[in-house]
Amino acid sequence: MFSRLRSDIQCILDRDPAARTAWEALTCYPGLHALVLHRRAHWCWNHGFKWLGRFISHISRWMTGIEIHPGAKIGERVFFDHAMGVVVGETAEIGDGCTIYQGVTLGGTSLYKGAKRHPTLGRDVVVSAGAKVLGGFVVGDGAKIGSNAVVIKPVPAGATAVGIPARIILSKAGESADVSTTKFSAYGITLEDDPLSQAMRGLIDNASGQEHQIALLWQAIEKLSGPQTAMSKDCVPKDAALTETFEADKLNQLVGK
Repeated sequence: MFSRLRSDIQCILDRDPAARTAWEALTCYPGLHALVLHRRAHWCWNHGFKWLGRFISHISRWMTGIEIHPGAKIGERVFFDHAMGVVVGETAEIGDGCTIYQGVTLGGTSLYKGAKRHPTLGRDVVVSAGAKVLGGFVVGDGAKIGSNAVVIKPVPAGATAVGIPARIILSKAGESADVSTTKFSAYGITLEDDPLSQAMRGLIDNASGQEHQIALLWQAIEKLSGPQTAMSKDCVPKDAALTETFEADKLNQLVGK
């Protein structure tokens, strides 16, 4: 028990730069308190003391603002950061090393008792603030769920899910949500992960490139026309864009480049 508690405290110190000491993590982190109480509730639930397990879970919710059903399975080194308003359903499973932020729901879409209604998170998954993961599917190891995403289908290992409903962005080579790497994104999403921003930047760059090519063409035509004679004076229209005016840098800043 004490070994697991030390592991829980260490994962807080590793992942939260605001945590200064083990004593502070032990006394001031509701996510840790919720985990400790959930283990008692889960033991009661699995040993036939269903009401007692639910009551401990209810007390934990009142004390921490984190609601974890006593039937949920939670692995080692799981970190509930801030975590006010987190809801974890009965058949949910959270793998080792996961990080879950405030306002997250691991919920179900089925009303059938005994069915697998809630998601299973693999190892080292990051679920960002406000995300809703709904259904009895698997979120693969090292996956990232963006803030406020609504995930209703499986997420491959290492991939990122963003949006409503969530769009799946496959992982780049060697990239993971694992907090042990330098690429850890605290809230599970960066500008490089947003497909809409990527699309907008691509369109802006393409439009800028086309304007550049058109300007070069008009400049070439102007040079080839030579002295303005009666036959060549109409080769270059008066409204031809001989210089570029497309503000690609400004538009890229607006979409977050």
